[in-house]
Amino acid sequence: METNRTLGRSGIDVSPLGFGCWAIGGEWSDPDGQPLGWGKVDDEESVRAIHRALDLGVTFFDTADTYGAGHSERVLGRALGKRRADVVVATKWGNVFDEETRTLTGSDDTPRYARRALTASLRRLGTDHVDLYQLHLSDADPARAAELREQCEEFVREGLIRAYAWSTDDPARAAVFAQGEHCAAVQHALNVLDDAPGMLALCEELGLASINRSPLAMGLLAGKRQGALEAGDIRSRPPAWLQGFSEGSGADADWVARIDALREILTSGGRTLAQGALAWLWARSPRTVPIPGFRSVDQAEQNAGAIAKGPLTAGQLAEVDRILGR
Repeated sequence: METNRTLGRSGIDVSPLGFGCWAIGGEWSDPDGQPLGWGKVDDEESVRAIHRALDLGVTFFDTADTYGAGHSERVLGRALGKRRADVVVATKWGNVFDEETRTLTGSDDTPRYARRALTASLRRLGTDHVDLYQLHLSDADPARAAELREQCEEFVREGLIRAYAWSTDDPARAAVFAQGEHCAAVQHALNVLDDAPGMLALCEELGLASINRSPLAMGLLAGKRQGALEAGDIRSRPPAWLQGFSEGSGADADWVARIDALREILTSGGRTLAQGALAWLWARSPRTVPIPGFRSVDQAEQNAGAIAKGPLTAGQLAEVDRILGR
């Protein structure tokens, strides 16, 4: 069984698995109509799934103000209700959006906007503080990021947040935020098909938690490979940064082949494929906290079920690298 983890230097205790709340935000898009969500969603099913996750011991929920143009935060806040004190809530800022049209309209990296965004997130979440506040602009200017780091320290002093992080895949940028006393983590892409040794080394060196987005490779490691994806799903028209999917044809054949090559290892010990992918992340580093997405009670149960099965062994970890040639 995998045990609880600490968010870096913060002392904040979380379940070894968090739940990512991008998908429950529902449909939203950029000004050109590019879908940025995961398609239609049933809010009542989302609430039931969050309640089930809580019952199964999940205490960490990661969202962003822009997911569903505010909708994800509202759904999460409603679902947590009186159980807010039992969980650790992470959200993000930096993107600008129109809640009425559910459209991403731009970005804003100023400290002044950070305060406006935090105030709005607190209102949507129905809470007086955010446990982990994360910069959502992965390629923000490091000099401006230093200003935002100091703004986050001010938020900590005011009791509005407990800790902060940067959602970025660049270790050098993550290191800028890590200079702050209350920086606890970096959120970055990591899964069995897409390792990030540089970022994990930085987390180890600086005492940061590694919060893993795309732990299931946008569903590919949960068995998502059919061609038919609804129009409002970002994977139906994948942007350049989204690996593993091709427009109109679903999963890329080479990604499917690599997953099939790993299937026997990942499904060992009675695990589902998704549970095996999460088990790899826990074996990869003691600092990892994967945050798979969900849209149903069934997905919540499957993801949370990985906790009891624990990490892969060191031998299995080495075999994965051998199969993938790395």
